[in-house]
Amino acid sequence: MKSGQQQIALVTGSSSGIGFETSLLLARNGIHTYATMRNLSKSAKILSCAKKENLPLEILGLDVTNETSISEAVEKVIDEKGRIDILVNNAGYSLLGPLEQLHIDEIKEEFETNFFGIVKLLQCILPFMRKQRHGRIINISSVAGRIGFPLSSAYVSSKFALEGLTESLRYEVHNFGIHVILIEPGVVKTNFLNSMKVGKNVITLQNNNNDNSPYTKLLQKRISAFRPRFEKGSSAIEVAKIILEAVTAEEPKTRYLIGHDAIKMMKKRKDTTDEEFGRLVMDSVLGRDSC
Repeated sequence: MKSGQQQIALVTGSSSGIGFETSLLLARNGIHTYATMRNLSKSAKILSCAKKENLPLEILGLDVTNETSISEAVEKVIDEKGRIDILVNNAGYSLLGPLEQLHIDEIKEEFETNFFGIVKLLQCILPFMRKQRHGRIINISSVAGRIGFPLSSAYVSSKFALEGLTESLRYEVHNFGIHVILIEPGVVKTNFLNSMKVGKNVITLQNNNNDNSPYTKLLQKRISAFRPRFEKGSSAIEVAKIILEAVTAEEPKTRYLIGHDAIKMMKKRKDTTDEEFGRLVMDSVLGRDSC
């Protein structure tokens, strides 16, 4: 990139949480940022911040599950700015429930947002990054991209897939000056908990008073144990700062693990057998703070 040339960033899922804070932080650091979101009616807050601070930030509609929406958004940025230097793949959600009770269409929908949407966006943007001989691709994964958790099989699988994609892609595009980077937060205090989806056929105490599902109590314990952890999680701003570090570092790391919980968990994963770690995970799910 030419010296002194303003960088151009595109961030998905910018209406709240990590995407919201990342878009603002990049813009505050002089990067012209396209904060994208599926539902433009949720753009008022970020627009207000950008206007108040006179930031180089624009709102753009982008639904990562819609190929036409992806191509139109990328074309608009390229038409206006001629390039994209930074892509932050942040859009995603979690589907909760035992695999036995999840409908295959729900799992496919999870992958459409968390994985295939990223693939489509990458295939659209990579030709431009390759031609310009530089770029930063930041994929927002999770500690759940490296560790399995019960009742989160769909979400965990989508993040495992993203990790494999990222590792493979970085080899393919390294010689073109493109860095592909994984961000792996633990629990983050965003609206992620509220946007978490429970499978339509998943039986909980709320929707089945007879409690005749073998998974109901485990599911309730999982939800109950997660809420206090959520309150102690990292802030979205902390994650955004690490993303900025990955964007600006001369030689960025492949992975950035974020949060005391994630760091502690990965250390225990390294130091224990599969069986020992499995017991620690179940203790954690049941609310006994072993991980």
